[in-house]
Amino acid sequence: MVPPGGTRAAGVAWMDSHLLSARLYSGSMSPGKGPFVFSAPVLPASARTLVAAFNGGFVMNVAHGGYYTEDRVVDPLRTGAASFVIYANGGVNIGAWGSDVSMNSRVVSVRQNLVPLVAYGHPTAAAASSNWHAWGSTCGVYSCAHSVPGIEHQWRSGVGITADGALVYVTGPALSPIQLAQLLVRARVVRGMELDINSSWPDFSTYDPSSANGLASSSNGSKLIASTVQGPWTFFEPTWARDFFTMSARPLAHKK
Repeated sequence: MVPPGGTRAAGVAWMDSHLLSARLYSGSMSPGKGPFVFSAPVLPASARTLVAAFNGGFVMNVAHGGYYTEDRVVDPLRTGAASFVIYANGGVNIGAWGSDVSMNSRVVSVRQNLVPLVAYGHPTAAAASSNWHAWGSTCGVYSCAHSVPGIEHQWRSGVGITADGALVYVTGPALSPIQLAQLLVRARVVRGMELDINSSWPDFSTYDPSSANGLASSSNGSKLIASTVQGPWTFFEPTWARDFFTMSARPLAHKK
């Protein structure tokens, strides 16, 4: 889908949270402070039901938010921060911490990153602001060197929740914050947030083993967008140091 005012297509993925269960995997770079039970690589027991995986957010010193998983606060959760929340049953929600979402006994993971990008089904004022630098430091056209000025239209990724609880992921190679928000809204997202940016990090991959009991792997995975640097293999690399999310098939209900 080409964003309003754009020329290069972004990818949009829609996930049924009634059929898929979410999990947060943590890394040594983000959030750090491990070890963690769930960290790259995805192990065979989880690969058997793996349907999709996608990138997390910024490293914590620039995320302006917190991180909670595996029964501990890795970084303090911040009121008002955009939050990806996972519950004990694998369900998900997204919103501003302390108002749309908050801590309770069912919460197993919270990944915060910046402030909300979409609220009440519309881009937020912050998303539409001319201060695009508030949405992270970007690489330049040809280089990520600190001496090279960043550009507004850069690789960005984001995720949002629809009114009926579906999860929507968007990424593209030339997106401004407002364009990312607009794409999420066009996909019926009511609350959304930005995830990681710049070419090295966005990655949405799906898996389709050849047999019903087969394992997801890099060989049967597909990219949402062919031009992403990362791909289906990323989440199976022991050295992958960033956090990410997986979406796995729930067990089929048995008919009585």
